[in-house]
This record gives sequence, C-alpha cells and structure tokens, in this order.
Amino acid sequence: MKRIVRFFRECYVELAKVVWPSRKEVGISTKVVLVSVVLFALFFGVLDYVLLLGSGLVF
Repeated sequence: MKRIVRFFRECYVELAKVVWPSRKEVGISTKVVLVSVVLFALFFGVLDYVLLLGSGLVF
C-alpha cells in the first residue's frame, strides 16, 4: 500500500513541474494544425486528381 501512495505522491510532484500552455497558445496551435491539415488535404487531393488524369492518358 505504501508503494501506491508513494507513486501518487511522486506523480503529484512531477505534475507540479509541468509548464502548461496558456489558453491563447492552445488556440494558436489548434489553428496551425487545422490549417495544415486543410492544406495537406487540398495538396494530396489535387495530386491524386492529376495522377488519375495522367493514368487515364497512359492506359
């Protein structure tokens, strides 16, 4: 039982050392991720379409 208590005590100490991002930082990071995902999706969608047209010409 002492090991379990010690484990949770050590977890609490480690969590106190964490530097949590601010709400503003989380919002900015979220926007960067969403914009990146949309841009990559558009890029790969266009690439897929171009390759589809190219394979239609070959075959």
